[in-house]
Amino acid sequence: MTVLLWIIAASIFGGALSVSCAALFALNARAHWVSSLVSYAIGALLGAAFLEILPEALKSSASVTVVSGAVLGGILLFFTLEKLLLWRHCHHDHCEAHDPVEPNEHGRSGTMIMVGNTFHNFVDGIIIAAAFLADVHLGIVTALAIIAHEIPQEVGDFMILLHSGYTKAQALLVNLVSSLATLLGGVLAYYALRSMQNVVPVLLALAAASMIYVAVADLIPGLHKRTTLRDTLEQVVLIVLGISSIVLVQLLVSE
Repeated sequence: MTVLLWIIAASIFGGALSVSCAALFALNARAHWVSSLVSYAIGALLGAAFLEILPEALKSSASVTVVSGAVLGGILLFFTLEKLLLWRHCHHDHCEAHDPVEPNEHGRSGTMIMVGNTFHNFVDGIIIAAAFLADVHLGIVTALAIIAHEIPQEVGDFMILLHSGYTKAQALLVNLVSSLATLLGGVLAYYALRSMQNVVPVLLALAAASMIYVAVADLIPGLHKRTTLRDTLEQVVLIVLGISSIVLVQLLVSE
């Protein structure tokens, strides 16, 4: 299978899977499941960033300083975008993005979250394309990590749309349409980056920065709200499982 087909398959499958799973969790409204998914997603994101993406970026770059600088700049960039409400990750029940709005109003909250989510999906497509252009194995691991963190995020987005007055069918449809931005970003990046291979290490570093930022700035703070020893042990185990799944994928795709 060609690299382009890998990118298309990963983008379509990843988007459809994350939205479908999110709808399932949101409609069943089992908060404990979502919380467990968040812990697992943290491990998958950090595992992919530190065990796969950054090593590949360093290996394919002539300068360690450029790669580390791109990670640092990427973290600052994603912080700025999030502050501007263009990159909005909210994975828990008590944040300003989850404040209920008046029923039957397709208001600012729902519109804002979908604009941010579409932009986010488009960037995910670029990240997937950059990873597959570097190495197919890296692309598979990157796509799996993105899917892992997309599910809890999509659950939050789904609930916001319901609060904004969308029906369940409308919320599902809007999320599916938004997920197509991943495919658009991936295909455009494939054609743009084929002749710019020197840019791929920087994009991989930015991809690692986005995963580190989402895990550390957006997801981990929500875990601190559950302070019992049992909850903490469960979170640690699930984070380790997330990391282990990346290691397992590495072993499987390297055979």
